Amino acid sequence: MSNYDVTIIGSGPGGYVAAIRCAQLGMKTALIEKYSTLGGTCLNVGCIPSKALLDSSEHYHNAVHNFKEHGIDVKDVKANIKQMIQRKNDVVAQTSNGVKFLMDKNNIDVHHGMGSFIDKNTIKVTADDGTETSISSKYIIIATGSKPNFFPGMEPDKKRIITSTEALNLQEIPKKMLVIGGGVIGLELGSVFARLGTKIEVVEFAKTIIPTMDSTLSKELTRVLKKEGFKFHLEHRVQKVENKGKGVVLTALNKKGEEVTMDADYCLVAVGRKPYTAGLGLENTGVAVNDRGQVEVNDHLQTSVSNIYAIGDVIRGSMLAHKAEEEGVYVAEILAGQKPHINYNLIPGVVYTWPEVAAVGKTEEELKAEGRTIKVGQFPIKALGRARASMDTQGVVKVIADAETDEVLGVHMIAARAADLIMEAVTAMEYRASAEDISRIYHPHPTYSEAVKEAALAATENRPLHV
Repeated sequence: MSNYDVTIIGSGPGGYVAAIRCAQLGMKTALIEKYSTLGGTCLNVGCIPSKALLDSSEHYHNAVHNFKEHGIDVKDVKANIKQMIQRKNDVVAQTSNGVKFLMDKNNIDVHHGMGSFIDKNTIKVTADDGTETSISSKYIIIATGSKPNFFPGMEPDKKRIITSTEALNLQEIPKKMLVIGGGVIGLELGSVFARLGTKIEVVEFAKTIIPTMDSTLSKELTRVLKKEGFKFHLEHRVQKVENKGKGVVLTALNKKGEEVTMDADYCLVAVGRKPYTAGLGLENTGVAVNDRGQVEVNDHLQTSVSNIYAIGDVIRGSMLAHKAEEEGVYVAEILAGQKPHINYNLIPGVVYTWPEVAAVGKTEEELKAEGRTIKVGQFPIKALGRARASMDTQGVVKVIADAETDEVLGVHMIAARAADLIMEAVTAMEYRASAEDISRIYHPHPTYSEAVKEAALAATENRPLHV
């Protein structure tokens, strides 16, 4: 039996980062991964492959729709979906191999196989060939992540009724695709295929798309995606989806309670993700799991069993790779006797459509519900010289500040490179900056970042300069 100071189950962003930080802090560390490649959902069938396809589809879209305006004449532009998938696979392989390199560099022992608890200090690792080994560990971190969610009537068959995993490997460009769910995953993958010519129809139970984000972003993104050909069926409750052989038929009830049917080549089920704990043997440890399937943890991410911790998608909170990473570092430093902190309010969220959507802090709706007195500043992206120069003029930046103290409470944006722009807001809010602080910081011209300054000016006595 191998003995370790700490063992991490799951090699996604939370797990492998936790392993690296534990090793850096001098702990003898092991990492258990059930699959043959490292990186978990994010690197293999999530964040990385979806961004690869988003970039490829955006290049194609620009070639067809925007190159001519830029003075670039091209003929017979074709989308080669098989090459796009191959490039995506190459990117995934490079990234996964990079994680393996980091494990080797930091002297972390990697055990491939299904990890399950024998007791609170012992884990059995069962390899694909049935070989079993045992690991003894002083501390154990559960980082097993999540898997695609679905509700009764929309069970994926992985052929015509698919999840994000299958969508990332389609070998054809569908003529039409139904997307159940108007959240991040559905809109990103819907965007990939919409740019390639697929007719996308989104079926969403809520009144808006990206319903957890600020309503300004939802309204603007709806407008943008409609221009790209998206059709939205909001306030529709899906009853069932049927595979008809060469296509699917979806039945739903609209907000009036009327039954409506839709057909397409494929149906993408994108109604979020759920914690993955199957086969872990938690019943052998006494670790508590709530009714949502999440491993319960305290404020130090410690489970009901003192030497076992849990991070990432398998616990409460947003299911974001960067959230899991920070929690991995947090637990490693707790085990080393340090005093780290995580401010969950300042973990940014991003939707990688184009333009991108990004946000940090509280939404206007949340702050009003709390009874906070606020002031709001907005600035349209089309007013930027840089945006006009690049033909990326859609979007808006919104800064929300406390009406009395001027402290920035939330920043919400839809803009080209919003995923990168949002970090200015995160940094400012980490140091409790005011809207005036941001407005007085020098921003280079011409850039997209000027929109953040202008929105801050708009929130400070309503004095933007360029609109």
